[in-house]
Amino acid sequence: MPATLKVSRGAPYARIMGVGGYRPTRVVPNEEILRHIDSSDEWIRSRSGIVTRHWAGPEETVAEMSLAAAGKALADAGIAAEEIDAVLISTVSHFMQTPSVATDIAHRLGAGKPAAFDISAACAGFGYGLTLARGMIVDGSARHVLVVGVERLSDLTDREDRSTAFLFGDGAGAVVVGPSEEPAMGPTVWGSDGEKADVIAQTVPWDRYRLGNLENLPVDSHGEVKFPALRQEGQTVFRWAVYEMAKVAQQALDAAGITAEELDVFIPHQANMRIIDSMVKTLRLPEHVVVARDIETTGNTSAASIPLAMERMLATGQAKSGDTALVIGFGAGLVYAATVVTLP
Repeated sequence: MPATLKVSRGAPYARIMGVGGYRPTRVVPNEEILRHIDSSDEWIRSRSGIVTRHWAGPEETVAEMSLAAAGKALADAGIAAEEIDAVLISTVSHFMQTPSVATDIAHRLGAGKPAAFDISAACAGFGYGLTLARGMIVDGSARHVLVVGVERLSDLTDREDRSTAFLFGDGAGAVVVGPSEEPAMGPTVWGSDGEKADVIAQTVPWDRYRLGNLENLPVDSHGEVKFPALRQEGQTVFRWAVYEMAKVAQQALDAAGITAEELDVFIPHQANMRIIDSMVKTLRLPEHVVVARDIETTGNTSAASIPLAMERMLATGQAKSGDTALVIGFGAGLVYAATVVTLP
């Protein structure tokens, strides 16, 4: 007969206990973007809703920004670093393939020897991290999990690409997920549509640069070979996000057993103001639902956008502790993740 395995049991539920964010010091207005592309401030605002974004300086690395956001989240949760059992870092802009930046962050936080790994799920990465954290806590493999979304997308921005140069920003957002006696995180509706994987992608794979093989690589206006950057097919992404992701958002509400009327806050990935407004309309959200529009001054920060928006809404009083919030991330892959949470 096969051996009988023991299974661990953790907390009955999980919840977000604290949130923290870090925005780089340098604020970049649209006027600076316009030095490199043929466009206008009015066009950028009307197409994206972005007025300014933050770009990281040399010292504001993926690790440093993560540490700053994580420290605030730990303080907000009232949890010491030594109590963290797992560190999950979602990013696509940490250029060291291995080891994971999560291990460095865990060590520098003084977290002891927690499980630590990176997640590559683009703009849905924070939602993926929340889902993994909840599973760890409920199955008993962790009691407190640190989830960080962090990006330095300015490193992956083609300043001369009129379709994307104005979109991306840098920053880090973090949450501490821990045990709960009451339901505070709904089921996650997540998935991918790999058939459309090429509509948001890196321009050139890293191995094209191996051994100086620079033939047929894109060049800038000065004839210099361009560093790999992010590109996207804007209209395809817009249609997919508005129609398909609105369906996913509704599925997340249904899975959590609540209606739009019972919702307090909507925190979508900050991809584009027009996408956000269209999703609100498609979901028919009531007027009392407060909608995150952090993109105006932060830009699209991919995995960092949801926790950064959450942190700002709580800090400014737009949202309050105990509010019921729908969060949804979607991006390159194409990947997505949506869930309903109780705000810390």
